[in-house]
Amino acid sequence: MPGGDGLLNHDLLQGEKGPQDACGVFGVWAPGEEVAKLSYFGLYALQHRGQESAGIATSDGSKILIYKDMGLVSQVFNEASLSTLLGHIAVGHTRYSTTGSSSWQNAQPTLGRTASGTVALGHNGNLTNTAELLQLVRDRYPQVDGELARGNTTDTAVVTALLTGDLDHTLEATALEVLPRLRGAYCLVFMDETTLYAARDPQGVRPLVLGRLERGWVVASETAALDIVGASFVREVEPGELITIDENGLRTQRFAKAEPKGCVFEYVYLARPDTTIAGRGVHEARVEMGRKLAAEYPVEADLVIPTPESGTPAAIGYAQASGIPFGQGLVKNSYVGRTFIAPSQTIRQRGIRLKLNPLKNVIKGKRLIVVDDSIVRGNTQRALVSMLREAGAAEVHVRISSPPITWPCFYGIDFASRAELIATGLEIDEVRQSIGADSLGYLSENGMIEATEQPRERLCTACFTGVYPIALPESQHLGKNLLERPTTSNGCDPGPDSELEVVLAPAARKEEALARLGQVPFGDPGRPE
Repeated sequence: MPGGDGLLNHDLLQGEKGPQDACGVFGVWAPGEEVAKLSYFGLYALQHRGQESAGIATSDGSKILIYKDMGLVSQVFNEASLSTLLGHIAVGHTRYSTTGSSSWQNAQPTLGRTASGTVALGHNGNLTNTAELLQLVRDRYPQVDGELARGNTTDTAVVTALLTGDLDHTLEATALEVLPRLRGAYCLVFMDETTLYAARDPQGVRPLVLGRLERGWVVASETAALDIVGASFVREVEPGELITIDENGLRTQRFAKAEPKGCVFEYVYLARPDTTIAGRGVHEARVEMGRKLAAEYPVEADLVIPTPESGTPAAIGYAQASGIPFGQGLVKNSYVGRTFIAPSQTIRQRGIRLKLNPLKNVIKGKRLIVVDDSIVRGNTQRALVSMLREAGAAEVHVRISSPPITWPCFYGIDFASRAELIATGLEIDEVRQSIGADSLGYLSENGMIEATEQPRERLCTACFTGVYPIALPESQHLGKNLLERPTTSNGCDPGPDSELEVVLAPAARKEEALARLGQVPFGDPGRPE
């Protein structure tokens, strides 16, 4: 019988997954430093961005070593494993899967050959033209090997394969040719035996920052990771920029025109509150969202409480603006991990109490305002409202510090499908009735954007508006299991059963395989060829 894996998660209700970010990436070039340990602590600071697997690759200038496994950063690494990762360059990664299943084969950094050596790569984001890129791999390198041949089904493995290059081009030159072909959101941190590289997509959807050590350089998904390793913040990696760091210092090249569309949900939920994005502190942005929420949806009440911990800054802001006292009405057990022990029906019905428990003496008889960052399916809020009423709350008013989520994300956040999003097709009062609250208020889109202090045209708000700033391919070329899923709805196709199988198929079968998929040669319908 399998034992619990001990993996901590953000879910307040078992099986009720909230928004998940794709990954956290970290890279360091620092001769004389213990780069594996720096990467470990950097990834530790980025653990919130992915909890499924973690890995670190290092180079001493002549060879690359890599260690990765399933689990949290603290579970994957110990002193013994870190002591084997020697060198002055490192790339680290902590993963939540958005393309490709959660498995050891899909853990990062990925490893691949180049014409003159080896490349190790970590990726945060999600590509939207993976199918097109797979075909490009097949065209350029008919004898597919490396991560793809070993069963890796991620878009990261596809990019790794494309970096193979040839003897006439350095890895840097190959990257400058490959990067403009990538579509979607990506922050890449990669290295060969002698050089560290960092690249960010032209829209800059996901954050990536550059930091300075006394004896080197650091790149990371968030400024909080710079803080923990003692690196000073230099600047953000610009959208469409490739940074190269080696013994000759740091140099930068632009591979595409910057068209900034930073993810607004980083401010709402994804990023750590002690991170700064585009010059705006995330904590300050969330507090301001709470203030604006109080102005837009006031209500008479006795106490403002957060859903810990994601709703805390907004609840503070709501209390400040409304003059209603702020209090801690819920206690969160942060140490509950996933378990394979099946709960009894009685425990299952009270599942939210595995993570949250009310302070009855605080909330009994009180009119409560409960502040959270977002509602996805609504099951968690429904269970929470019910629990607070059982604990004696006189009224429960729910306030959400973002607009209703009505569209899926294709740029690196794993939301529920559109059909599962409670706000899709329901009016706000219908959502209120569904979760059992006395009233419900969502922050307006304008209020959310104003709180970030970013120009509207520099933000991606697709999950709230359905306006996608990067063109999407046809639906059959999208999805988390794009490279794994069956090619026919009846599941009886004896031929290739995934996009990846098509690319790996012998040339004689490729045309037949494409026909089964009902495809023309892979292409992005949103971009003229």
